Amino acid sequence: MNEKHYNTLNNFYRKKFDSKVFKVSLNAGFSCPNKETGGCTFCTLTPYIGDASKSLEAQFEEIKNMLLKKWSNAKYIAYLEAGSNTYASVKKLKEIYEPLLKIDNVIGLNIGTRCDCLSDDILDYLEDLSKRTYLTIELGLQSSHNKTLKRINRGHTKEDFTKAVKKLKQRNINVVVHIINGLPDETKDMMIETAKYVNSLNIDGIKIHMLYLENDSKLYKEYKTKPFHILSKEEYIEIVAKQLEYLDKNIVIHRITGDPDKGKLVTPTWLLKKFVVLNDIDKYLKANNIYQGDKTN
Repeated sequence: MNEKHYNTLNNFYRKKFDSKVFKVSLNAGFSCPNKETGGCTFCTLTPYIGDASKSLEAQFEEIKNMLLKKWSNAKYIAYLEAGSNTYASVKKLKEIYEPLLKIDNVIGLNIGTRCDCLSDDILDYLEDLSKRTYLTIELGLQSSHNKTLKRINRGHTKEDFTKAVKKLKQRNINVVVHIINGLPDETKDMMIETAKYVNSLNIDGIKIHMLYLENDSKLYKEYKTKPFHILSKEEYIEIVAKQLEYLDKNIVIHRITGDPDKGKLVTPTWLLKKFVVLNDIDKYLKANNIYQGDKTN
């Protein structure tokens, strides 16, 4: 796994594309079906990713021009990150996706969405798309425990999620799953169980987040009246290390810590020092001789 004890996204891209590859985060102005019931309690419903008032091409060029200052020969993956990016008709999706594939040096498309936004006609289109570009679908799970999913008003069950991943994998579409550590009332063992469950789905990648509370989220309002435990940095690192042991070594780790909006973050403030957290995870893994996949053999 080269420089780290886990399968990093940077190494994966370099091996696959023989080039430096960047994901360019874009905001296409998609909404979310869960908004109709109030949305996930941890979500502010106002994503700060990209400027939806600008065209996707303009958003892309703005970010690309910054990256070119350091990497003149890079390749790019257009990442539709904000909102649920399959929450529309196939006709609308084609109008949004297809122009991105025509941008110079764009070699792939990452689409962030939910398991309940994947109708059969959309899945058929995604299957066709995957034959023409390097396509990855990113699905938010957050927890494998239905009690927690109900607690955070996620709007779907573990069983719903399982079905959606199976349909995507049957079409040979790459899947990246998002999970959150530190959700209300979850124990360390429950978080590790989520990693074990995700590992059983034959996914291609994972994003591990730390729960953080932003000042305009419903969960923060709940926290103010009935506080629950927020993981310390040390607790988070220990849990991540244990989760990595249960993840197959071929699963690509796309993210291993949270990345909050500084202007909205209430707690935990230790997340603001992202590179300190990443370095401390590396130190912990090395000190304890822990590698991704240690307990999957």
